[in-house]
Amino acid sequence: MESTKVQTDMNELRQFISFSVGEEEYGLELLRVKEVIRIREITWLPKAPTFVKGIINLRGDVIPIIDLRDKFGLPAKENTAMTRVIVVEVEGRLMGMVVDSASQVVRIPADQIDPPPPVLGGFSQEFITGVGKMEDKLVILLNIDAILTVDEIQALNTLDKSLSPAAV
Repeated sequence: MESTKVQTDMNELRQFISFSVGEEEYGLELLRVKEVIRIREITWLPKAPTFVKGIINLRGDVIPIIDLRDKFGLPAKENTAMTRVIVVEVEGRLMGMVVDSASQVVRIPADQIDPPPPVLGGFSQEFITGVGKMEDKLVILLNIDAILTVDEIQALNTLDKSLSPAAV
């Protein structure tokens, strides 16, 4: 019975949204993604944390937008027709992440996902959950909960309070 469960787990297909930032291909667990939208006008906020590009109104919800190029230490790049915002929920809060492009949902068998190496392209292990092996490429699987530090999450909480109607 135990060996059957192990076999099932090894054949389990995990689903990720595939996107690129710079030259790398990344994946986020599909269940964590609320939606993928085209880039739109982002309202800049004075005194916002440096990692926050601004805010957008998404069907009545004001959500902070984080530029993953900036977060990953990559040079800024002009938005293109391919630029997307991936809306995710982190610690009960919606947040958008600007990426160079979002391509598709990919399915990777669990046995084709390796644990993260100690250092990967300047990222420490804490940012990634693993590396998915596909036919002709590797997909770096991000740990969405570790993208922001505790201090950055606290800064977002402060930003949320300053944006609430009671604070205005």
